[in-house]
Amino acid sequence: MQDHPNVLAVQDALDAAGARTVDGRPSRVRILPAAVSTAVAAAAALGVEVGQIANSLIFDADGEPLLVLTSGAHRADTTKLAALAGVAKVKRAAPDFVRTHTGQAIGGVAPLGHPKPVRTIVDSHLETFPVLWTAGGVPQSVFPVTYPELVRITAGTTAEVA
Repeated sequence: MQDHPNVLAVQDALDAAGARTVDGRPSRVRILPAAVSTAVAAAAALGVEVGQIANSLIFDADGEPLLVLTSGAHRADTTKLAALAGVAKVKRAAPDFVRTHTGQAIGGVAPLGHPKPVRTIVDSHLETFPVLWTAGGVPQSVFPVTYPELVRITAGTTAEVA
């Protein structure tokens, strides 16, 4: 699984961005024994709080992709997201829309490694955790990152999203 094209694309993007973990080491995609398609499953597999899981959610913002990195501890408010994005309406994207814009399937969408950059909003609640975990391109993969690094490597805008 480590050689899956999506995992390789994410690792290449992490390397190109110089992404670091909390202890300053390069961030590396890790393959877990089973798929962790939900924040609860990922937290259980990693032995961390569900709030430390940075869910990568793709929304359809008037036909354009919007990536929202939200804490697994709560849900994103689409009304807030629409206001933040400056559009009339934001809705959860269909699986085909997600794959078209990220190259990845729902349940394994990483915050980077996409065919083209995707506008990104990062949940400010994630800042309360020293280490975050997010998907690495397939449902069995994750990587560790700090909040400042997540914002930097995604060129994301920070905001309250819940």
